[in-house]
Amino acid sequence: MKVRSLEVKDRSQWEALYHGYAGFYQVPMDDAVLETVWSWIFGPDEFYCVVAEDAGGQLIGLAHYRQMPSPLRGKKAGFLDDLFVSPECRGQGAVQALFDYLDAQCKENNWPFMRWITADNNYRGRRVYDQVANKTGWVTYQKDA
Repeated sequence: MKVRSLEVKDRSQWEALYHGYAGFYQVPMDDAVLETVWSWIFGPDEFYCVVAEDAGGQLIGLAHYRQMPSPLRGKKAGFLDDLFVSPECRGQGAVQALFDYLDAQCKENNWPFMRWITADNNYRGRRVYDQVANKTGWVTYQKDA
């Protein structure tokens, strides 16, 4: 398995993974959303996608991440927006490989941390996150417009 940046040739495999991610969170996915996110990855924004690829060249996982300001620290930090591994490929080390890559990005960019949120009922994911990171004391709110 290797972890690498997403390439334009990966579009159909990326779409399949992202549909799986949206399905897990029960969020409708359509072509307009896919096109927007794709344009962020390959556009001028600092929004990145890294993928886990198995020995046969199949993409089995993805991580979307970006830089964010951390005003209390006066520094930039990393923010992990999306992390997904195909259900049939879980337990093969893809998540750890993706986190190893993200750790390297933190070092390379001098980010003091990588932060993310997940659903309270994402029990399998949270078991992994509890092993690789510290749970913060922050509670997330959202006020819809």
